[in-house]
Amino acid sequence: MHCRRAAPFFLGAALWRAQAYPGDMLARRRRTYFVMMGICIGLFVLAWGVVRIWSVPVAVGMCVVAMVIPPVAAMVANRRGPDDRWWDDPSGDPKSDEWWDELDGKKRRQ
Repeated sequence: MHCRRAAPFFLGAALWRAQAYPGDMLARRRRTYFVMMGICIGLFVLAWGVVRIWSVPVAVGMCVVAMVIPPVAAMVANRRGPDDRWWDDPSGDPKSDEWWDELDGKKRRQ
């Protein structure tokens, strides 16, 4: 399997470069999740620590945007990638696949 390197982001190439190992996709999703949650926390802190001094409606708007980020971050972190194995995909072990098919009701016991 060929792993592509992720493009460096704004905080530095060494910090954000994807590692070339089999869990590359999981690491990328985890990193995206934590970046999104960091933005969420940053919006809350900026809204009530700085922006509210000049404009309370803008601070409330920032909090509404921050409120939408966690569910989106969870969806991003839990989505299935093209290389991820899904729960009902065959594992390659015929005995195990036969056993799981029987449990799922896909195949009758003989």
